[in-house]
Formats: sequence, structure tokens, C-alpha cells
Amino acid sequence: MKVVQYILLLSIFATSCNQQQMSNQTTIHAIRLNPGEDLKAGIEKLVKDKNIEAGWISTCVGSLTKYNLRFANQPDGNSREGHFEIISLTGTISINGSHLHLAVSDSTGTTIGGHLLEGNIIYTTAELVISFTDKYEFTRAKDGTTQWEELQIKKK
Repeated sequence: MKVVQYILLLSIFATSCNQQQMSNQTTIHAIRLNPGEDLKAGIEKLVKDKNIEAGWISTCVGSLTKYNLRFANQPDGNSREGHFEIISLTGTISINGSHLHLAVSDSTGTTIGGHLLEGNIIYTTAELVISFTDKYEFTRAKDGTTQWEELQIKKK
């Protein structure tokens, strides 16, 4: 019985996700970035154009001819040219600062990931679904818990 309830719940959620306005507080935008565009710049343009204060990446698929990532606990980015599949893109987005992680794989299936930097160039496409809410505001600030500017969440 629990499996049936779970499937029913997923079905209801999937149906509600097909609507642009999931509720009075969450909105969904789907965009496609074209060959030669920069992945991060494309996301930042949408965030600015829609004045997104509290959003997240729901999904992203596509390919790159160049990745540029900052690996964990490293000060600088690392880049490589070739052909890469976007395996995952996740993170929070806001006009007040975003925090995004990207994972890509090469033609052998070797996968690498890290912090998304500018300089990730689209090969064929990047298809993104981005969600945001007007219920919260995301900002970034040093709060004493780490040396980094961390996510601060304010309920509106």
C-alpha cells in the first residue's frame, strides 16, 4: 500500500509541475541556452531579468565544449576543452548572489564537478528549468560560521 501511495503522490507532484504557477508562491521558468553561450552568464541574465530573489535550479541537461570549475577548497578555477555532457547542475540563485555546482562527463564517462564559474561554453544546448518563490529572499553574507559568504534566508 505504501508504494501505491508514493506513486500517487509523485503523480500529483508531476502534474502540478507541468503548470507554470505551482502555487501562489512558486514560479517555474524553462529556458534553452544556445551553442556558444556561457552557462553561468545565461543563468545570471535570467535571474536579473526576472528579478529573482530566491530561486533554485530544478534541472539542467545539455553539453559543453569547455568547462570551468573551481574544485573544493581551491582558490582558482580549472578548465578543459573538449566535448562534455552536463550530468547535473544544482544550486541556489538570487540577484543577491548565487551558489551553483556543475558535474560534467567526457566521452569516456569520466565525471568531474565543482563550483560553476564563468567560461562554461555551450556545445549543442543547455535546457534549464528554474524555479523561484516570492516567499523568501536569499542573500549571501559572512556570518562567522565559515570564511565564506554563506546563504542567508529571510522569510518575506
